Amino acid sequence: MTPRFILNTFVLKPAICIIFILLLLISKSQNYYIKNVTIVDGSGLNKYVANVRIQNGIIDKIGQFKPQPKDSIINATGLYVAPGFIDAHSHHLGVMKQNPLNVSATNQGITTIVIGQDGSSYPMDTLIHLIKKKPLTVNVASFTGHSSLREIVLGSQNLHLPATDSQIQIMKNLLNTDLKNGSLGLSTGLEYEAAFYAPTSEVIALTKLLKPHNGLYISHIRSEDIQELDAIKEIIDIAKQTQVPVQISHIKIADKNNWRTAKKILATLDSANNTGLKITADIYPYTYWNSTLRVLFPDKQFKSLKSADLATERLFEPDSSYLVRFEPRLDYEGKTISNIARLRHETPAQTLLYLVDTAEIFERNNPLYQGSIEAIAGKSMCEEDIIDFLQWQHTVICSDGNGGGHPRGYGAFTRVLHKYVVQNKILSIENAIRKMTGQTADYFSLPNMGYIKNGYAADLVLFNLQEVQDNANINNSKALSDGIEIVWVNGKIVYKNKIAIPNFSGKFIKKSQSNSK
Repeated sequence: MTPRFILNTFVLKPAICIIFILLLLISKSQNYYIKNVTIVDGSGLNKYVANVRIQNGIIDKIGQFKPQPKDSIINATGLYVAPGFIDAHSHHLGVMKQNPLNVSATNQGITTIVIGQDGSSYPMDTLIHLIKKKPLTVNVASFTGHSSLREIVLGSQNLHLPATDSQIQIMKNLLNTDLKNGSLGLSTGLEYEAAFYAPTSEVIALTKLLKPHNGLYISHIRSEDIQELDAIKEIIDIAKQTQVPVQISHIKIADKNNWRTAKKILATLDSANNTGLKITADIYPYTYWNSTLRVLFPDKQFKSLKSADLATERLFEPDSSYLVRFEPRLDYEGKTISNIARLRHETPAQTLLYLVDTAEIFERNNPLYQGSIEAIAGKSMCEEDIIDFLQWQHTVICSDGNGGGHPRGYGAFTRVLHKYVVQNKILSIENAIRKMTGQTADYFSLPNMGYIKNGYAADLVLFNLQEVQDNANINNSKALSDGIEIVWVNGKIVYKNKIAIPNFSGKFIKKSQSNSK
């Protein structure tokens, strides 16, 4: 920015000049001395009280020492500081494109989002270009999506077919390019139609490519309900045949008939891990999910009343499941499936068929429409299973959220701290923070992240543990959390006292080529 521009701005538009100066001061690199703070360092070790110094975007010093003359001093007596939370499964990027301040993430302490989930992703070079063109508030790391590769190679009209050997080879080439450009590995969304028809052999052929790159295979498995045990066996088989670490996305039990069997699933996974495999999972702390209505039809028979009856009887609770998005009838948004059924004088199963069919017609009639046409927050899990999954030593925390609709987009991490650490004492603060930070960084091979260590990135969250609480709910999914005092991303404050600060200090994070920490 030239001096002449600044002078002209001051003369012609003094208000703009004042704003410019304020932003310049805010974004100027600062050193911070966080005094007398309780440190939970991401390792799982006991918390302790000390001072932390931030300089030039990194953690410069930890311990008992005095501040430097130009340090900004923050008296944090009684407060906690942790590494910035890493959202292991996130869809926040779409929100950031419209609102780069991304308060949905920062208000709950998230400083890094991991995208490219459920089989859908940008090519890494495209993503890097997007971030350079429009800097972000938080860091972004990404997987390469299997469904996105399939759509490029097979075409959107042929996703119901398995890929041929030559098509798999083209997908391998694309995946290999992404891995060289920093992709964390391969993600699949095998329950969704874009990948449902891909055989396990296709997934294995691509996953084998990850091993020399130290990549991770992460999967929304083929079934989270009536065929879940088969889906668990499939991901174990992928791990066996590829010898690549695998992670189950947003682990859950969504079939009422199988509720309270989490311990059985975990025993199966532990048994596999005891043979030398590495199987992990991520989880969000809610009993209802958010997805398309079509996942309620495991057999993909979208016009079958029998299939719809199965869904309403076993796979979700129509009285407690809300339509959070429905472009064909906006007046249906925010209503439960049972409410809509009563308005239509139908059974919930009949209404489910109507909604799926109406969305399909809307999509055909609006081929240029961008975004989700419909989405449901489906109530279909029980609290006992969530607790068992949360306590498993190999689970990490995610939001699986974006900027609204489901409250997890604004409150997943603060909900864990409030409900499962402070209120119910299901997790210790040290274990919870580890599952939000260091453990995730280890699983995804994120360099110099996830721990409060000298030389590590100054991605930090300062919070009041006794006041931290998620406030987002179905009726107000964008309510800000309490108790998150300050959030730093690469040494700059991006959130303070429920106010987003326009410091766009987020970076694209490439995976480390080594698992050593």
